[in-house]
Amino acid sequence: MANSRKVVVFPSSAELGPVLAQLVCDRAQKALSTGRGQFSLGLSGGSLVSMLSKELPAQPGLDYSKWMVGFCDERVVPFDDAESTYGLYKNQLFSKINIPDEGILAIDPSLPVEECAEDYTHKLNQVFPNEDVPVFDMLLLGMGPDGHTCSLFPGHPLLQETQKIIAPISDSPKPPPCRVTMTLPVVNAARSVVFVSTGGSKAPVLKEVLEGGEGPALPAARVAPSHGELLWLVDEPAAASLTLEVERPGPGAKL
Repeated sequence: MANSRKVVVFPSSAELGPVLAQLVCDRAQKALSTGRGQFSLGLSGGSLVSMLSKELPAQPGLDYSKWMVGFCDERVVPFDDAESTYGLYKNQLFSKINIPDEGILAIDPSLPVEECAEDYTHKLNQVFPNEDVPVFDMLLLGMGPDGHTCSLFPGHPLLQETQKIIAPISDSPKPPPCRVTMTLPVVNAARSVVFVSTGGSKAPVLKEVLEGGEGPALPAARVAPSHGELLWLVDEPAAASLTLEVERPGPGAKL
């Protein structure tokens, strides 16, 4: 699998953002040209929210009517809570683009965390009716300084989950404690997985995830799509400790 992983380094997130948006649009056009009739995209929170909210609406002539947007993980809090990933995207991105309401799969935050995960699993099963494990066209992931991705944390039992596609977590080491998250089988079933990691604080963990470390593989290092592409888009500060081969595209380059 390692040979289908690409690590692409940009001077800063200012150059990374437009290339990410272009990549999303390109994969959307590819998905819709196959006749599947929809482009399924999984979003993550954190710095991705502001980056996508700035860059996606700037892409000319995009038709969002056949997009189906889900969430790689979500905090079980009301949508108007500052910790709600859906709430942030609703205010900053969805309000600017013509994505239909039925094209956005949000959790039901009024449910207890276990039921919330079951409800979200049901919603995904309706959108991917013939697939035991939903195959998203594209997942956009971030990584914490501890190497977590989605709400899959180092050393947590959920890393071993193979049956559930969406799992509840009520003991997240990072607040808020109650979340629902995609499991590794879903992440690794995707056609395209793109990590975005920026800033010098990520440099040590990025090196461990991409080049290996002493201990067990960190959650982000366990992302290895079985039939899909894996791209890491990072900035120079995050890439500072890397020794592996990376790509440094020139201005205006497409991935």
